[in-house]
Amino acid sequence: MSLTGAHFFHQQEGRTSWVRLVRNQALTLLCFLLSALTLVPLFSLLFLLLKKGLPLLSLGVLTGLPPAPGLEEGGFGNAILGTATMVGIGLILAAPLGILGAIFIHEYAPYARFSGAVRFVAKLLTGIPSIICGAFAFAFVVLTTGNFSALAGGVALAVLMLPTILLTSEQALRGVSSSYRDASYGLGATAFQTIWHIVFPEALPAIMMGMMLAIARAAGETAPVLFTALFNQNWAHSLMEPTASLSVFIYNFSSLPYSYQVQMAWTAALVLVIIVTGINITAQLFFRKQL
Repeated sequence: MSLTGAHFFHQQEGRTSWVRLVRNQALTLLCFLLSALTLVPLFSLLFLLLKKGLPLLSLGVLTGLPPAPGLEEGGFGNAILGTATMVGIGLILAAPLGILGAIFIHEYAPYARFSGAVRFVAKLLTGIPSIICGAFAFAFVVLTTGNFSALAGGVALAVLMLPTILLTSEQALRGVSSSYRDASYGLGATAFQTIWHIVFPEALPAIMMGMMLAIARAAGETAPVLFTALFNQNWAHSLMEPTASLSVFIYNFSSLPYSYQVQMAWTAALVLVIIVTGINITAQLFFRKQL
């Protein structure tokens, strides 16, 4: 190759590299701008919640009872307690079923048709509207007992939480190295001993993270508890009576023609976002470190 040809070749190569660098920088900038654009609705919502909900936030609002229409007093302490109660019932019902189901389909029968059917149904349940879960609990609990109750709301939330706990628990068990199982079997342990003493403790942090995410999802649902627990202006004294919840409180008070009640709905929405965000951050920070 002549000196002139070599010079032309290097010149063309340098120009191509410069064009490629500019194109990469432009695409990187475009991706950054699009990513920032997706955060605009989130931060605008947080700003709106803080602006409208923070002025009314106080201990009295967090511990009081909902006021009568037109009165500027009270709070939504019973709704916070009711939400915690129904989510707790849902977790008590869903966690054992989800974890034991994951252990069975992954450790005992991973390739069975029944296990495949369970996985398919669980994935299907994660995509159905939450109001269907409320209708299910209404038909099987409310109509059976004859009244709306916290128990019915807990059953509806359990149906919502179950597929998330099952699928995340199976993923957690799948993440445990098979060498642990082989070593346990080599020492003479049974399948139950291996699962209980080796596999389950190793997968527990990931399982707990899945449970926290399921709790965060259930705490913000409105339709299932509206169908099953209805609402209560007072403190609930039994699991078999209508119970208030934060989501239904927001739904009811946001439509009232009184400014104080509407502001209380904004404050309740802020508290609900704080609770859900706190659960998610706790799961990410605490259990991710253990992972």
